[in-house]
Amino acid sequence: MGETYVRIKNRAIDGTRREEVRLIVDTGATYSWISRRTLEGLGIKPTRRVRFRTIKGDIVEREVGHALVEYDGEEAPTTAVFASDGDGNVFGLHGLESLGLEVDPTTQQVRKSDALLAL
Repeated sequence: MGETYVRIKNRAIDGTRREEVRLIVDTGATYSWISRRTLEGLGIKPTRRVRFRTIKGDIVEREVGHALVEYDGEEAPTTAVFASDGDGNVFGLHGLESLGLEVDPTTQQVRKSDALLAL
């Protein structure tokens, strides 16, 4: 199975700054992990600290904040993790679902969902 990448535009909730980033899509990650440098450059502020379990089973703690993400003309709020050096930079499930996106299992490409789950 190949890797799926997405180019999204991030911006602070106040909309003053915007930056495009290329992230690997990880449907196993709850939130999107974006470099601290990028998020701080956009003026995004941490709102709390969260504990995460890594794929290796380790527990790490990181700050998270709120960002607006844009993909293919659609925009939605999502939670972004302030990724440290050495952390992956990924677009997680929360961001995908916020934008109504999914990964096509055949082509491994991101696409708009036909319909969102209601219940």
